[in-house]
Amino acid sequence: MDCPKYDLAIIGLGPAGAALAGFADEKLRVIAIDKKDDRPQSFEKPCGGLLAPDAQKTLARFRLTLPLEILVNPQIFSVRTLDLKSGLERFYQRHYINLDRRCLDEWLISRIPAQVEVQKNARCTKIEAQAGGYLVSYTQNGSGYTIFACYLVGADGANSIVRKQLYPKHKIRSYLCIQQWFSGESITPSYASVFDPSLTDCYAWGLTKNEHFIFGGAFPVQNAKEAFETLKQKMGAHGFPLTDPLKTEACLALRPRGPFSQCTGKSGVFLVGEAAGFISPSSLEGISYALDSAWLLSRVLSQPQKNPSRAYFRATLKLRAKLLAKNLKSMVMYQPLLRRIVMRLGLGSMDVLD
Repeated sequence: MDCPKYDLAIIGLGPAGAALAGFADEKLRVIAIDKKDDRPQSFEKPCGGLLAPDAQKTLARFRLTLPLEILVNPQIFSVRTLDLKSGLERFYQRHYINLDRRCLDEWLISRIPAQVEVQKNARCTKIEAQAGGYLVSYTQNGSGYTIFACYLVGADGANSIVRKQLYPKHKIRSYLCIQQWFSGESITPSYASVFDPSLTDCYAWGLTKNEHFIFGGAFPVQNAKEAFETLKQKMGAHGFPLTDPLKTEACLALRPRGPFSQCTGKSGVFLVGEAAGFISPSSLEGISYALDSAWLLSRVLSQPQKNPSRAYFRATLKLRAKLLAKNLKSMVMYQPLLRRIVMRLGLGSMDVLD
């Protein structure tokens, strides 16, 4: 076979792929292929950029500390929750870290050891099963390349080409996330969580980030754009004048229905992070699952295994158990009557002073 050979090929360098590349056994010859490059505009992801407590705990377990340049202003300690159908509004204390999501990814990539071959501005186009591994084709700067890898990892997010090409029948519930940036001068610094079951059975968010205000939401794919625009108009009555957006971002997000919605792969193919469906169905938080699934796979690949795909599946059972708890939480959060009862009673909420 006349092409470069690797032990492991990682497709995608979001948190899951970058973490796996960093965790991988140094004895393995690893290539990581990522569509992003060093330009800020190459990263556009509708993510509010809040590091949730679960992700903070995961970073702490790995003894990772965030550099100051990742953080942004302001750091907000409460969530203004709006239920537009009932008209209820509550504030809840939360301990999120406000950060620049693109800088977080770049920082994780910067931690990849030098022996890992990183190909940026490269887009995977085709995957073919071969005896003993996989042929991976990708384009980069207008040229085409093909490599051979014994093991293949899809770390390429909700719209994973690895999952779509190799497991086309495995469907995971998907939403379209749309997010816009606005000038924040006329909006009081805040973090808002918005529910409107007439437009989405998921949620929307608003967040101040430096001199900007970000507003976004996750919507069923059909009529997502119309639902987003309708929700923006409604937010004007709540102190959010969302006009003249500076930029718009959109992408798919997965929202698994249960602990067995995930696709971890087989026959030498592995899926990590959101590509596998490891993402919270209640909050859409995925960084903790990205790092944890990457770590679990790295441990599987660092030791001889008769069936590494099955070993990885077993290793991720605790992640699926965690997702089961998140699905139970979703039953309360996203059931309008239950949410209205919780908010009306003020359970867990706090009073704020004007």
